[in-house]
Amino acid sequence: MTDHSAHEEVNTSSRTGKGSWLEGRFELVLAILLGLASIATAWASFQASLYDGEMSAANTRAGVLAAEAESLYLEANQQYGTDSALFDRLTELEVQSRSADPAAAAVASETIELLSFQSMTDDFAAAMEWADAENEADPTTFTHPQLNEEYQASLFTGYQDTKAEADAALVSSAKYNDLGDQLTLATVLLAISLFLFGIAAILRANRMRLILTAISTVVMIVATIMSVVVVFTPTA
Repeated sequence: MTDHSAHEEVNTSSRTGKGSWLEGRFELVLAILLGLASIATAWASFQASLYDGEMSAANTRAGVLAAEAESLYLEANQQYGTDSALFDRLTELEVQSRSADPAAAAVASETIELLSFQSMTDDFAAAMEWADAENEADPTTFTHPQLNEEYQASLFTGYQDTKAEADAALVSSAKYNDLGDQLTLATVLLAISLFLFGIAAILRANRMRLILTAISTVVMIVATIMSVVVVFTPTA
């Protein structure tokens, strides 16, 4: 009887020692996983803040460029209107320069020269020459100088280029916003995994500890992979 009791005590001691060893190892693994989840959470949160900063910067740049584009458009449109009025005035003077009254014709010619020197830009002068050549080649169809593509480009290219930059900045802002939202989601998932790891650490039922640890580990891995994919996604 004594030998049987001693044998049972040895088996119980062996199982207890084995259980303590496994429990100690499990707690070490859990501590490591907690540390990794904490690092991943901090990193994802930091990256999310960077993307939010980039989004704000892109929004600011888009606003500045849009305002600049609007200013360039108004300036170009004003010049277009000025050139249009100048053309009408020069056309009127051209008719007067062919007047039967020599004095009136001379005044008109001088006025044409003066306005052409003082008020006509090089681009509009080139457009006038182009229109004269077109009208001479086809007298049946009137060609207005402001239809010249090079003339229009000289006025509105700056606006178009700046507007395109503003639109690109808005697209960039939207992309940073989307990526930042994904990083925020990853941060939330990592926070959930931290919570589950914490619950697993205080439980005593081994089965539940293993289940919670497994779920937490899967969530942590998925969220970390999501964060890495977002960070390495090209934004240009």
